[in-house]
Amino acid sequence: MSNLTVLVIETPTLGDRSYLVHDGEVAFVVDPQRDIDRVLDLLEQHDVRLTHVFETHIHNDYVTGGFALAQRTGAQYLVNGDDDVSFDRIPLSDGQVVEVGERMRVTALATPGHTYNHLSYALSELIDGHAEGLDQSVGIFSGGSLLYGATGRPDLLGPEHTHDLVRHQHASAHRLADLLPDDADVYPTHGFGSFCSASQSDATSSTIGREKKSNPVLTQDEQTYVDELLDGLGAWPAYYAHMAPVNAAGPSEPDLSPPSVADARELRERMEAGEWVVDLRSRTAFAAGHAPGTLNFGLDGGFATYLGWLVAWGTPITLLGETAEEVAEAQRELVRIGIDRPAAHATGGPEAWSDRPLSSFARATFADLADVRHHREVVVLDVRRTDEYDSARIEGAINIPLHELWDRLAEVPAGEVWVHCAGGYRASIAASMLDAAGRSLVAIDDSFDYAEQVGLHLVGPAA
Repeated sequence: MSNLTVLVIETPTLGDRSYLVHDGEVAFVVDPQRDIDRVLDLLEQHDVRLTHVFETHIHNDYVTGGFALAQRTGAQYLVNGDDDVSFDRIPLSDGQVVEVGERMRVTALATPGHTYNHLSYALSELIDGHAEGLDQSVGIFSGGSLLYGATGRPDLLGPEHTHDLVRHQHASAHRLADLLPDDADVYPTHGFGSFCSASQSDATSSTIGREKKSNPVLTQDEQTYVDELLDGLGAWPAYYAHMAPVNAAGPSEPDLSPPSVADARELRERMEAGEWVVDLRSRTAFAAGHAPGTLNFGLDGGFATYLGWLVAWGTPITLLGETAEEVAEAQRELVRIGIDRPAAHATGGPEAWSDRPLSSFARATFADLADVRHHREVVVLDVRRTDEYDSARIEGAINIPLHELWDRLAEVPAGEVWVHCAGGYRASIAASMLDAAGRSLVAIDDSFDYAEQVGLHLVGPAA
């Protein structure tokens, strides 16, 4: 039983974890998110001093807080020496051992696959001055290498690298499984909803032994793993393209102070200028009444992922929330993906946000859609990803994936549009876009699992 403490710092909205590990006196952090105040608060709560910050890789799905955290605390910042970065750091290489305090030993292990220079970190505890050794490690901080029931995806550096990286990923996972004992805990960064994961698991903890029994990368031969993983990859958020350059530059600590306040006239002028004014309320509240031209990215779903995916990078964004706390939460989410400062904000409700009559649209279920199709022609717009649509779809539905819709609104056929996704969140975003474009629409707020049960004819492999 280890005497070390491993604290998990969850970022569920991005599907990631960071880790703070301490021995009661000193601590290290692995893959911290941009909002470093969460780490600083934990250090204070546990009364420990941060001495080292480790990065497993140059991240593609979020802006790191590692550089800023090291600057703030004076901790050493440790990054693979082969990564091309523009800041001073302690360069690491395969097999390098770092002593953290008197009781913690961290060994860097090259585990390419998610990126070429990916490192995992094996943690051993020193007992009475003697190292237990890698084969008795406390655990492995595996970043985007070995995940729970999956691995990190190998295609984020571009298709020209995917073939090599996916085979590296297979070899790296086997390296960890061979080096570490079955009872070693696995602490991945990705795999909790992040698009950096090749697939998703419901597991919240695991060990090397469990992964050997259940993870396809460890139970399948290399070719089967490669074929199945590549066949299952879908689209990934467009903002990912901006993350690695930002991280290689050493991002600063974010400014989370409130942005300026905008009145109804300024909000309208911003929309007329092509800026995005984003309503953070739930899809139910938005459908019932909203300022014309605003877009609905509710805080109750994948807010940052989808906003970052859809917005043209650099477009000014204004945030509308019922409370200042909602706006602050949205700001925190956005700085994690490199959208540093909202143009403005407003609080209250839509009556205060518009100098024109409010807009609204109807919400419905798949049963309602089945019923209405008996009486009149409507356009069924499916905004799920292409892989979802190909798997099973409503007969006659038009597929324009949500992340393409803003640029393809003109392709939506004329008529009343009934828009759906898998559960309602993406459909509400799409509905707000259609509403801003002046279309007549109904947003289906329902689970796609019910579509066939209520009489809608599905086609596709899974039908």
